[in-house]
Amino acid sequence: AGVDDLAGFDAVVVASGVFPRRPEIPGVGHPRVLGYLDVLRSHVEVGRRVAIIGAGGIGFDVAEFLAHDPTRPLTSLSIEAFSREWGIDRKLAARGGVAGVEAVPEPAARDIWLLQRKTSKPGAGLGKTTGWVHRMNLQRRGVRALSGVRYLGIDDAGLRIEVGGEECLLEVNHVVICAGQVANRELAAPLGEAGFEHHLIGGACEARELDAKHAIRQGAELAARL
Repeated sequence: AGVDDLAGFDAVVVASGVFPRRPEIPGVGHPRVLGYLDVLRSHVEVGRRVAIIGAGGIGFDVAEFLAHDPTRPLTSLSIEAFSREWGIDRKLAARGGVAGVEAVPEPAARDIWLLQRKTSKPGAGLGKTTGWVHRMNLQRRGVRALSGVRYLGIDDAGLRIEVGGEECLLEVNHVVICAGQVANRELAAPLGEAGFEHHLIGGACEARELDAKHAIRQGAELAARL
């Protein structure tokens, strides 16, 4: 929608969300660099060895997605696969259905590095009730998580990084950028210039630390005021 499309309305709510943030890393325009939307929405083919830049919620989601072998059933949709992955005896021969039962997690379909600039524990900001599951699941499947990473550049050889003062090369096929978001406010300025009453909510208002609960509350409270 543009300003001309909105003539006649008393107010406009701009809930246009976010754009993926693209960090300033030498070589970030290299063909082997993908955004998380390329992977999750556009289904671009991703190679066998992958580095994910950003270990927040989106980074973990992309790691989960890329670790899964599409030829095998999702554990969330298969009771048998879920029981095998978490060590559950459905016949209840074992005490409590779990005592002494060895979990057999599915190996990751790719070699994955999950990287972040922060020195804190990867996934520290995930939800308290489910974050531990995501961290454990990726760890058991061999995903390597690194903190305190400095990104030196991306080229034909892969991703060059520095960790703990030591430089190394990750010989990856693709680098997926999951380094946060920026607010999509492209419509806000033209609306203001045209004299429209307009309100920003959700990611368009504040992309940092965005969550669905906060965005829904903003929308509900604004609707009540209008």
